Amino acid sequence: MHHLSVALITFACVFCSALLGLYLRTLLPQHHLDDDSIGVVKLATGLIATMAALVLGLLISSAKSSLDMVDASVTRDAANVVLLDRVLVRYGPQTQEIRDMLKQIVARAAGQIASGDPAQLKALQGTEALERAEYLERKLESLSPQNDAQRRLQARAIEMVNDAIAVREMGVLQAAGSTPTALLVTLVLWLCIIFGAFGLFTPANTTVVIALFLGALSTSIAIFLILEMNTPLDGMVTVSMSPMHQALAVLGR
Repeated sequence: MHHLSVALITFACVFCSALLGLYLRTLLPQHHLDDDSIGVVKLATGLIATMAALVLGLLISSAKSSLDMVDASVTRDAANVVLLDRVLVRYGPQTQEIRDMLKQIVARAAGQIASGDPAQLKALQGTEALERAEYLERKLESLSPQNDAQRRLQARAIEMVNDAIAVREMGVLQAAGSTPTALLVTLVLWLCIIFGAFGLFTPANTTVVIALFLGALSTSIAIFLILEMNTPLDGMVTVSMSPMHQALAVLGR
């Protein structure tokens, strides 16, 4: 389900729970609203609010870590590509075909990520993308170094390709993360209980309704950001592709 749809459903559930609490207040007998009853409900609501705050903070921290890891992966991959290209330049003109192939692979991957198309992003995890990288590695292995310097450069280039493949796979796998559905449903349920209790023991007026509306809106925005940061290659919150574009501008020079 689209992240915005999940956020809107969350907002509707939480805000409607608050309105339901305001409505139920008008139906409950007065002795259900005395100080003793309110005190018990406040204690229970406080416990649930504490658990909800902990889970919300955990999800935000986890989502931000996921976003940062993918962003670092893109930056490191771009740097490795530039360094690999310079190593091939130092090896000699025999590597021109490999350099052209490297630029094509990087340009294709950058275009797939920048497109935001789920089908294109899924192709990053496919065997075709991995085969292209492995073919590049085989081309490097097929080089015939003529001296010790070229042998060292060939070994270094092969090692850098292996590192780049590992970093890319790690980034793709990290970007494919998702928020556990059960945890998300539990969090929304807790928020509904909390806002329902807010409405139940608060006299209805315009100020109260606006406050509950803003609270429900804030929690739904938080959940939306969590879902977006857990998928950092598509959506509204994505990693910056500037390092990769800068690397492409340098390749082939």
